[in-house]
Amino acid sequence: MVVAAAGGDSTKARRALEHLCEAYWYPLYAFVRREGRGAADPQDLTQDFFARLIKKEWLGGVARERGRFRSWLLAALARK
Repeated sequence: MVVAAAGGDSTKARRALEHLCEAYWYPLYAFVRREGRGAADPQDLTQDFFARLIKKEWLGGVARERGRFRSWLLAALARK
């Protein structure tokens, strides 16, 4: 799914990216909430993170041999 989402501007890539955003939005939101923020800030921060993920095409640098995708997302969000 991650490889397909990083595949450019095709319909298949967009659907895969949409699926990933839906699947991982809540875990990332919950991570930000655990950092002690109110409800509105984590929503905005999570949306901003996904917008940058897409705009900067970060998925192109993801490699299966580097570990779990969820761990990569959480580490990328923490660095933000």
